[in-house]
Amino acid sequence: MNPLPSRPPQSPRSLTAVEFQGLRDMPPEAEWFANLGSIATRRAYQADLRDFMTFAGIWRPEAFRDVTRAHVLAWRKALEARGLAGATIRRKLAALGSLYAYLCERHAVATSPVAGVRRPRSNRHEGKTPALNDAQARALLDTPDPATLKGMRDRAMVAVLLYHGLRRAELCALRVRDLQTRRGVAHLRVHGKGEKIRHLPLHPAAADRLHAYLEAAGHGETAAAPLFQALRGARRPDRGLSGDGVRRIVASHAAAARVDVAGLGVHGLRATAATNALEHGADIAQVQDWLGHASVATTRLYDRRGRRAEDSPTYKVRY
Repeated sequence: MNPLPSRPPQSPRSLTAVEFQGLRDMPPEAEWFANLGSIATRRAYQADLRDFMTFAGIWRPEAFRDVTRAHVLAWRKALEARGLAGATIRRKLAALGSLYAYLCERHAVATSPVAGVRRPRSNRHEGKTPALNDAQARALLDTPDPATLKGMRDRAMVAVLLYHGLRRAELCALRVRDLQTRRGVAHLRVHGKGEKIRHLPLHPAAADRLHAYLEAAGHGETAAAPLFQALRGARRPDRGLSGDGVRRIVASHAAAARVDVAGLGVHGLRATAATNALEHGADIAQVQDWLGHASVATTRLYDRRGRRAEDSPTYKVRY
């Protein structure tokens, strides 16, 4: 039996003949980019690939197939000459390598010109993201004013960050429906990188603040509404906090709490949560899953236990 219809369907077609032909002829370079699932990854890779295209004078997708390792080596040298950090250069090379891995898979190129290109070394034993000590974390948790709606929101938001180690984008993506009960225990459903979902038990301190905020804000029964909403202007159920908004909120409360830590940002609260969990006996493999890391080596970069001043050999010296 022929499973295909013998005549065109009666419903209007979505693609014109020109659009159908254009998609059929889409080059694999464009396919690779369209298949990137994360918006943040797509934006970062687009910037990195545009950098390489400008350097190499590439204006057509098909021209990527003429690139050799010598071109990539020259680009790396130019990036180093610009004084870019090693992590930035590694990311740019990784973006280009991802493209060529796909082109190899599609047999558009025989080998990847990025393969074998040396990447700048990284300090795999210590990350640069700062973390707070316990007193600083408590001060940050207690700074927002619980008598105002904004303060209630910010108290809940800081608690979710410090008690669960979420990324900024993960926090912004939370919806009311992501507050769930699993086997009788309150959980947060977190949408992580690579469209991976993880379920984190909701810390009681964060739960109390969240419920108080939702009751005051009035959107706790709207499942699709952003969990943390913007307060300026006309409030709409689809207007959640932006990543930049979260950054500004954390910075303002850190300043009010006199938490003076160089380079502190929202990611520093993630490092704080990881370090605190490890200090209190959490297994590093469990912390890896908790943070949504693909590799335990990445989790180790968030461990600041060895950098606590109070643990320094200085205080072990006796005369």
